[in-house]
Amino acid sequence: MDGLKDLQKKYLSLIDSQKDLNLLEEVRVSILGKKGELSLKMRELGTMSPDEKQTIGPVLNNLRNEITDKFLSKKYELEEIILNKRLETEWIDLSLPSRNKSKGSIHPISQVTEEVSVIFSEMGFSVAEGPQIETDWYNFDALNIPPEHPARQEHDTFFLHREKDDIRAPNVLRTHTSPVQIRHMISNGAPCRIIAPGRVYRCDYDQTHTPMFHQLEGLAIDKNISMANLKGTLEVFCKKFFEVSDIELRFRASHFPFTEPSAEVDLRCSWKDGKLEVGKGDSWMEILGSGMVHPKVLDAGGIDSSIWQGFAFGMGIDRLAMLKYGIPDLRAFFDSDLRWLRHYGFSALDQPNSHTGLTK
Repeated sequence: MDGLKDLQKKYLSLIDSQKDLNLLEEVRVSILGKKGELSLKMRELGTMSPDEKQTIGPVLNNLRNEITDKFLSKKYELEEIILNKRLETEWIDLSLPSRNKSKGSIHPISQVTEEVSVIFSEMGFSVAEGPQIETDWYNFDALNIPPEHPARQEHDTFFLHREKDDIRAPNVLRTHTSPVQIRHMISNGAPCRIIAPGRVYRCDYDQTHTPMFHQLEGLAIDKNISMANLKGTLEVFCKKFFEVSDIELRFRASHFPFTEPSAEVDLRCSWKDGKLEVGKGDSWMEILGSGMVHPKVLDAGGIDSSIWQGFAFGMGIDRLAMLKYGIPDLRAFFDSDLRWLRHYGFSALDQPNSHTGLTK
């Protein structure tokens, strides 16, 4: 027992005399490590008689606990000394400006979608949404698009894979947001006034076309709606979107399966040094398609075409962004190039809203 007391004094004195954390750790290992002096004595308990174990065992355990506590206390003491020395030499000037952090930007497509939505919301239109994977019926049949129409061929539309024995109608990635109009008519009936912005898909890829792009379509149904209402709506939209008070639109007869009569809408403009100027000049630029909703489309939406009538229009959000903000290549919209995003992106503070009516 006297020998253990001597070891206790020796160990405690050795620990207390250390001035370096690394040396302190070496002392701990020499005492409490697998091959440490105290650990080896603990192993000797296995060769002792039961009476010796009962007498010496508790003493060794108490000694190990005391050594461990002493070691931890000394370690905290040395760490505090090191920290205080570091605080004496290091300092922070709280008056210095913070480091600059890179800021994200609003994508032009998101910006223009918000701008267009704000403008139409001020005219009483609400926003409607629908799934991007559509049935053949919603995407084509309900819109009076016949089976032989080119849009229903695989070279123009993305059809989802199905098994050979699957006799159900095929599903497609929607080629326009017109199915949203059908779904809204079925769910809400008439009258209605909605816009349907969203992502659409077609098999095409060049400077002005991509397999995935964005459209915005509008629908208004009531008992006394005419082409004059359509023209007035589009004139107000173009004036606000392009921020020009003098706008001239030209309606050219066209054909769309879901409208009758149908019209392509051109905008008077000029190109000066490659820059678009709206409302002046001798050039015309096509910006959207429109027309009066075909009676078959109203019937497919569960609306009596003998009582109700309406107009519809559709435009490319990506194309509007290109025209308004001078973006030359549609493919760059989806390249995720940070340099491009920093150049053409918008600050979060630039976002339009229905309270201020700001569109830039």
